[in-house]
Amino acid sequence: MIDVLIKNIIRFVFLILLQVGLINNIELSIFMSPMLIVLFIILLPIETPKWLLLFSAFLLGLIVDIFMNSLGILAFSSVLVAYLRPFYLIITAPRDGYEKGNVLGIKDYGWSWYLRYALALTLILHFFYFLLIGFGQENFLVVLWQTIISSFVTLLLITVHQLFVIKK
Repeated sequence: MIDVLIKNIIRFVFLILLQVGLINNIELSIFMSPMLIVLFIILLPIETPKWLLLFSAFLLGLIVDIFMNSLGILAFSSVLVAYLRPFYLIITAPRDGYEKGNVLGIKDYGWSWYLRYALALTLILHFFYFLLIGFGQENFLVVLWQTIISSFVTLLLITVHQLFVIKK
């Protein structure tokens, strides 16, 4: 239990530093803003209490919001993803259910399940983030385009992370 807690705290700090220090400082396109912090929410254990899931997502989003000057938009999007995650896990549960102690990754649940799971949560995060950023804009297609491109890049980065985990 302590090992899982320490691992998640290290992941929390590492993803904040990676997001704030590297990813936010790379200007590739106005349509591409990958939010790798969603990986923290994706990889939290199934047994995580809902209050801790929501609180850690809020704290994660708020810290990155402070550095991005985005006025709590990422905190809202992160909490929404954390709130919807248990419902998604119930809907897509394997026939035998989830085993306690399993990591929600490719190693334990396979490529197909993991990619659907990560894509769903990544799309939700990016859609609401860009929707709230462009709230006053009349062009909804720009929000969709930003969501699709950023989600694709984020999913690519998440998959690369999972490939390193599988190699271990």
